[in-house]
Amino acid sequence: QVHGIVRRSSSFNTGRIEHLYKNPQAHIEGNMKLHYGDLTDSTCLVKIINEVKPSEIYNLGAQSHVKISFDLAEYTADVDGVGTLRLLDAIKTCGLINSVKFYQASTSELFGKVQEIPQKETTPFYPRSPYGAAKLYAYWIVVNFREAYNLFAVNGILFNHESPRRGANFVTRKISRSVAKIHLGQLDCFSLGNLDAKRDWGHARDYVE
Repeated sequence: QVHGIVRRSSSFNTGRIEHLYKNPQAHIEGNMKLHYGDLTDSTCLVKIINEVKPSEIYNLGAQSHVKISFDLAEYTADVDGVGTLRLLDAIKTCGLINSVKFYQASTSELFGKVQEIPQKETTPFYPRSPYGAAKLYAYWIVVNFREAYNLFAVNGILFNHESPRRGANFVTRKISRSVAKIHLGQLDCFSLGNLDAKRDWGHARDYVE
């Protein structure tokens, strides 16, 4: 049984999970139940967790665009950093410390200005963006809750993972979509940002595994 939290929007923002609906056209839920909520609202998180009483929680929610995190630095900190604290606090408030397993989707952006190649779990962190810094807070608050309350709480440090559901404003989709548009005569050229950036890539299916 799967429950999810979805932010309210004036237009449907469930495009990447519509195939999971019992009836995608009518947005009728089957084995997946969605609740309106937000990582910036601790009251709704307590309410949802208390109602569902989950056995596992996966925190995949974030403002995850590195460049945009410079424009929305405070919002990114609120969602990615303090939002994780709100979830952990909600688990504690609902008395589920001993029954819940908590997974935090962490990020290779913690390494930022890398101190060694390749990185491993003992590589020092050196975030280079508000996104990386917010995720570093989330990483350590997960460690703190694990050690202070003996909560089953883990960080998964994921490098870039791609699939056909990747957002159109991320570099892989930007390049592939732009090349297709050039081929179709709909676009002459496109521009990229930092051409010196280096990233490791993997398929999202492998990361889920």
